[in-house]
Amino acid sequence: MSTTTERRTDIGPPHYEQFLHPIIKKNYGQWKYHEILKPGVLAHTAESGDVIYTVRAASPRLISTNFARKLTALASKYADGYLRFTSRNNVEFLLANKDNIDPLINELSEFTLVGGTGKSISNIVHTQGWVHCHSSATDASGLVKVVMDELSDYFTSMKLPHKVRLAVACCLNMCGAVHASDIAILGVHRTPPRIDHESLPNLCEIPTTVASCPNNAIRPTSIEGRATVKVDEDKCMYCGNCYTVCPAMPIADALNDGVSIWVGGKISNARTEPMFTKLAVHYLPNNPPRWPEATEAVKNIVEVYAKNAKPYERVGEWIHRIGWPKFFDLTGIEFTKYHLDDFRHAGTTYKRSLQNRY
Repeated sequence: MSTTTERRTDIGPPHYEQFLHPIIKKNYGQWKYHEILKPGVLAHTAESGDVIYTVRAASPRLISTNFARKLTALASKYADGYLRFTSRNNVEFLLANKDNIDPLINELSEFTLVGGTGKSISNIVHTQGWVHCHSSATDASGLVKVVMDELSDYFTSMKLPHKVRLAVACCLNMCGAVHASDIAILGVHRTPPRIDHESLPNLCEIPTTVASCPNNAIRPTSIEGRATVKVDEDKCMYCGNCYTVCPAMPIADALNDGVSIWVGGKISNARTEPMFTKLAVHYLPNNPPRWPEATEAVKNIVEVYAKNAKPYERVGEWIHRIGWPKFFDLTGIEFTKYHLDDFRHAGTTYKRSLQNRY
């Protein structure tokens, strides 16, 4: 009788089970409840009675070798070598021994922050920015750093009415969760792509370039017998998709690019449907390295929310209760023509949920 041996290949990532903490592996899918012991510390209790502790720390996402070495050394010392990065770039140490919590926090506090649990601000999820992305309108990583510097007190404590999730996306293609975060910073281009008609025929495939535009704003044309494209500027939404496939259509404009701020989004849960962000501040200038206008605007919204929202009320729920006119009054943000939503099909395209009630 023939036997089947397990096929081993080098394709794909290693199986996730080999990275699980032994307590998590033993009790996988059999957890009874969890509790927050203090800011940055979680305890998960299994049906078997096993308990595993989590200490959450901040990371800047783009980390140095020295920072990574410090984290791994502490994981080896206090967490049996187990740590993980969350989707919001928090670093979580998994501890079997409760007595290791405070010594770990003491050493972590020497070079980073501990917190981000419960009614606090978690680390900011963000996109690549100038570091990697070709179509970015701002530097996501630098913006995240300065915003978290301003809001660090709300990360290490749990004094907000409810959790606040922040996101930064470096252009309106939104690789980050800008549409579903309580407060979001979105990089914006404000001018259409510039067309290099001389090099475009050699660098770009015109059908692909035309097809890349989600708004049908690009059309083939010819100039002095050379095939090229033209852009209907009234239709252009400054997304930069064309630059992705055609390097002869750069869109970055240092003097006109900037950021906008959106508020009120969240994902759904068992009781409420998802909410999408709405525009709060239509434009602030790119002003690196500290972006004072953007950080001041975000901090102002957080502090007004902290002062006026009811307990367990998310930012969007608070605004829905008081109304948008009151939100603009309380925050002092000017209401402009850019806040008018003239997309008449939004109600039938965005609001999709089994939790809708008619």
